Amino acid sequence: MSANNMSDTAGAREQRNLSFRALTDISFGFFGVQIAYALQSANISRIFATLGADPHDLSFFWVLPPLMGMIVQPIIGTLSDRTWTRYGRRLPYLFAGSAMAVIVMCLLPNAGGFNFSVAAAMAFGLVALMFLDTSINMAMQPFKMLVGDMVNERQKGLAYSIQSFLCNAGSLMGFVFPFLFTWIGISNTADEGVVPDSVIYSFYVGALILILCVIYTTLRVKEMPPKEYAEFHGIKEEKKDTGAKKHGMMRCLMEAPREFWTVGLVQFFCWAAFLYMWTYMPGAIADNVWGTTDVTSEDYQEAGNWVGILYAVQAVGSVLWAMVIPRFRSIKMAYIVSLLLGGVGFVMTMFVHDQYLMFVPLTLVGFAWAAMLAIPFTLLTNALEGSDSIGTYLGLFNCAICMPQIVAALCGGAILSVVGSQPAMLGVAGMLLVCGAIAVVLFVTRKNNR
Repeated sequence: MSANNMSDTAGAREQRNLSFRALTDISFGFFGVQIAYALQSANISRIFATLGADPHDLSFFWVLPPLMGMIVQPIIGTLSDRTWTRYGRRLPYLFAGSAMAVIVMCLLPNAGGFNFSVAAAMAFGLVALMFLDTSINMAMQPFKMLVGDMVNERQKGLAYSIQSFLCNAGSLMGFVFPFLFTWIGISNTADEGVVPDSVIYSFYVGALILILCVIYTTLRVKEMPPKEYAEFHGIKEEKKDTGAKKHGMMRCLMEAPREFWTVGLVQFFCWAAFLYMWTYMPGAIADNVWGTTDVTSEDYQEAGNWVGILYAVQAVGSVLWAMVIPRFRSIKMAYIVSLLLGGVGFVMTMFVHDQYLMFVPLTLVGFAWAAMLAIPFTLLTNALEGSDSIGTYLGLFNCAICMPQIVAALCGGAILSVVGSQPAMLGVAGMLLVCGAIAVVLFVTRKNNR
């Protein structure tokens, strides 16, 4: 297995524990992938607003990322379930996705620097964004599958907590890059329609870290061969060809455990909320704290940098809360409390006008993020123990992450017209998290609470 921590003769039903380092090696590349994802999340609205997009149209640019995730991740899950190579079953997809992401990360922030017209620059940016999110999803999904493949049920909670920590650490680094580069003297302003160098260099450095982290994981992790995998998961010989290989995704959906649907419903509300955060936070902070809606102003770009700092605060809050979640006696109660606190944080952003006081609501938002990263996958992979279609199920489960973002993106402009401002859209996000907490109360039963 990973880092030579299990012998090839280990009977799978023993499911012996992995060392902490081995668990970390499995997810280490996720650190680099999350830097790329953080740069995308914090800067896409800023980039397209700088290129000339209207605030009422910003949410439409956010349709592509979840749409590509909904298409790519189930395909990667199903294909990797069927893949057995000398390099593993998940690692080839991980490396290919990361290599593609590195190329696109060097192109996307330069969309306004090729002397294109505004329309052509936006079109170039959209195509680059499509490929970036395709590649990030291709690189991200194998990490979740590797935990399901290689970690026993006793350690999955710890493994996903490590993954959550690396995710938030990577996010923190990606979020602060533009602020840090501005601080050391790199320009944070540019000609109209051109993305500042502080953002462009952030994407360059993020791309370099991404590929180095992924290379580390691919060198350190050795996936199990088919026979050992079947023994480890208790898959009987006659069942080996009854999973995704024979039945495909539709049959897997029909046979999905209850956790797949109930937790998926909760995810719908949660990810719609965070889509509105990523879409409207730059404009909301510029409006609420800096008092400007002029995307060509220095204040707007300064607010854009500060959004990265606020997201970093969110990541720190998520890391700290991830250590609190295991102390709850009930994982269901941890889920409810986390989402409610996150909802309170979003609503608070509407009424805070000091850049430093904004740390308080964003810390609370981080509590919800910690729960969203760890609890759903723990519940689902434990429910799938004994299945040889874990990759397919995790890919399909990603639709519960992507579909709400697509719906929210399509409705964003209309909702913005009703509520009247980008800060108010963060209040809408808070209400969505409260709805998610209510869904946990109503639909996540004690059976899910294992």
